[in-house]
Amino acid sequence: MMHSPLRDQPDFASSVIVTAQQMQAVEATIFAEGMPVAALMEKVAGKVARWIMQHFPRDRFPLVGCIVGPGHNGGDALVVARELHHRGYQMLIWYPFAQVKELTAQHKAYLEYLGVRFTQASEELNFCDLLIDGGFGLGLTRPLTGELATGIRTLNTGTVPVVSIDLPSGLESNTGEVLGVAVQATHTLCLGLWKLGLLQDRAQPWVGQCHLIPFDVPLTALQPALQDQPPPCCLTAAAAIARLPLPRSPIAHKYTAGHALLIAGSRQYAGAALLAAQGALASGVGMLTLVVPESLRLMVVSQLPEALVIGATETAQGAIAALPDDWEWDRYDVVACGPGLTIDAASVVKAVLQSDRPLVLDADGLNSLAQEDDPKGRLAARTAPTLLTPHVGEFRRLFPQPWQAAASPSLAASQAAIAAHSTLILKGAISAIAHADGQLWFNPDSSAALARGGSGDVLTGLVTGLAAQLAQTAVTDTMLLDAAIAAVWWHAQTGRAIAAQQTELGCPASELAKQLPRVLAEQLQTANATAPVW
Repeated sequence: MMHSPLRDQPDFASSVIVTAQQMQAVEATIFAEGMPVAALMEKVAGKVARWIMQHFPRDRFPLVGCIVGPGHNGGDALVVARELHHRGYQMLIWYPFAQVKELTAQHKAYLEYLGVRFTQASEELNFCDLLIDGGFGLGLTRPLTGELATGIRTLNTGTVPVVSIDLPSGLESNTGEVLGVAVQATHTLCLGLWKLGLLQDRAQPWVGQCHLIPFDVPLTALQPALQDQPPPCCLTAAAAIARLPLPRSPIAHKYTAGHALLIAGSRQYAGAALLAAQGALASGVGMLTLVVPESLRLMVVSQLPEALVIGATETAQGAIAALPDDWEWDRYDVVACGPGLTIDAASVVKAVLQSDRPLVLDADGLNSLAQEDDPKGRLAARTAPTLLTPHVGEFRRLFPQPWQAAASPSLAASQAAIAAHSTLILKGAISAIAHADGQLWFNPDSSAALARGGSGDVLTGLVTGLAAQLAQTAVTDTMLLDAAIAAVWWHAQTGRAIAAQQTELGCPASELAKQLPRVLAEQLQTANATAPVW
């Protein structure tokens, strides 16, 4: 049965992600049902203007330039300019088009009546304190050329902060590809609903920080555009917190808080086992058993006194050679395999895949699986849920066909998850979580601080520990999806918090694991403080 975000998420309209075609269908319905185009433009532009005044106050950013396109995105920018003008900002409008939509032309005429200055020379914008990009938004399909493209290239070389309305001009709405040239925004204010193109890794150098500006899209207009398909969604704090194994029963004990098995490490990559175990312990899991090569056992015990550490026979290269023949898989709620194993441990990966336990497969677990003739078939044949946690390189080795054929990495992840009957976290600047029933989630709030060796190992441990706790309630098709949603959000929020205090350079994986509980406590406190009181 589909795990429907429409049913489960009270903040659905603020998390759903749409294509350009879906957004256009939503707007068409709203207009057909009586909302005037001009009224919606006023509402949206008013919200954008208030956001700008809050984040770029007039005393620090007195001169504001606007890039104005020929359509309603340009109209939005002109209404924003009008409101800022009335609040005392000096406005300079770059308007390089002769043919424009009627409503946009009307707003231009009124700004001219108010005495706002217009220019045909884009280089004048370089003297502004802030730029508003209202060139092209939703639905652009052709490359930008001519004077507009030349002006954008020049502006991109400057240091003036840029706020793009809906999408940076020149960015394709669905894929995030640059159509010839694109505005390099500092902030992008996405209007109404999240746009799919903004949440692709390839778009991140252009969108800057992305913020949703909601305008109360009614579900009755949204649902027909989705055509009963599970739409992509953004991870929100509410969605992630709802999936955490909280609150615990007041009579809980270690045997009712989940037992996770982690098979990790080698003589070459001992740190991966430690970091994954630290992530699992930070999740609050009741019991953690860690299997490492025998030569690492005493070192690991000294570093992780909370874990039950088992030393396994090892190869000459220091990899785990095998698990005991009488291994009792049913002692564990969830098994994780892969961090730091090396492909010399391929026989261990095969044994794990044959088990009847929910499985988290990472790193060399994925690389070993990729060497098999039919990885998708092996995964689809498993009787228990499986979660895969590849970065792009691991994904391409494991699923070369979807990667080459799909229009975007996130779509490739979705196709692979469906074919392999698995849940999949495709790690990246904007991590995507795909489920076998077609659901696709994106995490828009991450940090480049997490681009460090070992960060993925911590995530593997964290998601494993959460899954083991969730398994105490029931082992379901969506249990690993729920654990992935909670873990990806929690992991990213911790990276962001550390970066805020120590810069993006100050987030080593060991610190990340250590700070997980503190950051979660702060997030829960914030969520409780902002919860409505009935």
